[in-house]
Amino acid sequence: MPADPWDPAQYRRFAAERARPFRDLLALVRPRPGMRVVDLGCGTGELTAEAHRALGARETLGLDASAAMLEKASPLAGGGLAFARGDIAAFDGRGYDLVLSNAALHWLPRHEELLLRLTAALAPGGQLAVQVPAMHGHPSHLVAHALAAGAPYAQALGGWARPERPVLEPEEYAALLFRLGYRDQVVRLEVYGHPLASREEVVEWVKGTVLNPYRERLPPELWASFLETYRERLFAVLPDERPFFYGYERILFWGQLP
Repeated sequence: MPADPWDPAQYRRFAAERARPFRDLLALVRPRPGMRVVDLGCGTGELTAEAHRALGARETLGLDASAAMLEKASPLAGGGLAFARGDIAAFDGRGYDLVLSNAALHWLPRHEELLLRLTAALAPGGQLAVQVPAMHGHPSHLVAHALAAGAPYAQALGGWARPERPVLEPEEYAALLFRLGYRDQVVRLEVYGHPLASREEVVEWVKGTVLNPYRERLPPELWASFLETYRERLFAVLPDERPFFYGYERILFWGQLP
């Protein structure tokens, strides 16, 4: 099994589409002089560098677990921008003016505990800005979940399964932010419409994200079978339209401490 399932080239196939919610999230942030920023799950780093420039930050750290992604990010470092390999689930930094995370925290469980820990990383007046996909009810995700629960994949996965609902509802995030002290907050559910050439591109999209854990954990021959069966089952429920409209739901939330 591959040590690193993330493929920067596959992920970048839809770079423009993935940048839209990041820029909407960044627009919620209130810049302050000399900010100290951490970006959790920075990927290939282009958007982290964009945030560093847009905020005029003194220091920005991009953190990611994927060596392949960080290899693409490292040439961007300099001028207060740095990248490091690390598990964002174990992040325990302190004194940040902004904790930023774009399309990464949905991989982590127990968001109530997670946001408590991220809040502890903030300095007084610090800001938290997060975007998470909320596609767990879409066929592109449901089909993968159902397929992994059956033979022969469930046995090969050894009981591992992604949570059926990896993120909270928007109103739950709003209440959680309030309890954590973010009286000033924005929480919204946004549907990003992506016109794709065909439904085949939906498969290419999820090969860069939600299917990665299956590719990582399945033997090569089973992964090939999984992908082909996934494609067949997905196409049985998606209309064969050209162009194909892929409506992608995302939750964006921002808050600032007193």
